[in-house]
Amino acid sequence: MSEQTDFTPELTLTPDLSANTAAAAQAAPKAPEAPNLTLEPSLTAEDAAAAQAARDANAVKLDESQLTEAERKMVDEFSEKIDITDSNVVLQYGAAAQKNIASFSENTLNSVRTKDLGEIGQSLAGLVGELQHFGQEEKSGIFGFFQKKKNDLESMKAQYAKAETNVNKIVQVLEGHQVTLMKDIAMLDQMYDLNTKYYKELTMYILAGKKKLQKVRTNELEELRKKAAASGAQEDAQAYNDLANMCSRFEKKIHDLELTRMISIQMGPQTRLIQNNDALMLEKIQSSLVNTIPLWKSQMVLSLGLEHSRQATAAQAAVTNMTNELLQKNADMLKMGTIETAKEAERSVVDIQTLQHTNQQLISTLDEVMKIQQEGAQKRREAELELGRIEGELKQKLLELRG
Repeated sequence: MSEQTDFTPELTLTPDLSANTAAAAQAAPKAPEAPNLTLEPSLTAEDAAAAQAARDANAVKLDESQLTEAERKMVDEFSEKIDITDSNVVLQYGAAAQKNIASFSENTLNSVRTKDLGEIGQSLAGLVGELQHFGQEEKSGIFGFFQKKKNDLESMKAQYAKAETNVNKIVQVLEGHQVTLMKDIAMLDQMYDLNTKYYKELTMYILAGKKKLQKVRTNELEELRKKAAASGAQEDAQAYNDLANMCSRFEKKIHDLELTRMISIQMGPQTRLIQNNDALMLEKIQSSLVNTIPLWKSQMVLSLGLEHSRQATAAQAAVTNMTNELLQKNADMLKMGTIETAKEAERSVVDIQTLQHTNQQLISTLDEVMKIQQEGAQKRREAELELGRIEGELKQKLLELRG
């Protein structure tokens, strides 16, 4: 827990001038609200009146009963110092408390940040993947078991070393977040106390302002009204109107402070909610450090112990399987070789099918030769006739030339 600070409320009429910006922003006109569409039927006048009555019954009345005796005395004394006729006083009234609330809201926003769990999330994802494949045997044939270039046990030890490194990294990240959350919880305690102080200051500003406003309206404003009514003078009426406007402005300022006070009221439980969330996360991290992480490590150690037995069993099974496979292959090869030898021994030197095929091919060849010779003789006879016709045509043409 951080060192406690003095949270005694302070009231002042001379706040820092930088509060003008906040006051100007709050006094700026709001944009018109967008039309509201609903499928719900509108409430009747009786229902609306009943709902309003229920809200009024539960409304919290702001009065001096919420203050201590010393705070009431401070409000009374401060109320006497307020000068409603001073425009600067009206403008700056309560601005110091408003500025504190604005600064508090900004600090809260900075503290309410998403915890950077990305690093631990990546480490956890990598660790889960390693644990899922931790100790798995590579798939290979029966002979590949004896042909592996690396020992499975050594491979598993390497996996364990890598997983252990990742686990230790997660532990470091978790411890870092643990320290950060503890600091945040202490800081939120201090912020809650500061908000309580600012809330009390706003309450006292509002009560002092209302008391002063009631006093001015009851005494000074009423006297000016009577004087203006009696004299009928324009300057008396103007004086009454000026003071009435100043009272109205001061009343609006008090209402502005009431809105800021409501923000401060809401910041209290919001701060506690954030603090509670941090405390829950802190407890979860602590549980992971003392339960989950050691469980992971112990299970990986057990896996290493089981791996020795598994590898011995796997080696024996591989030898047995290889022996059976060799016997089966040799028996199959012996059967196939014996059958093929017997078949080959019973075969003739020349198969009858081969002699039949050769004879058919020889007869077919002779037939083709005879056919070719007949066709050749026919073509020669035809060529001889054609040569006679060519010679006769040539002689006839030569006779024609001599005549």
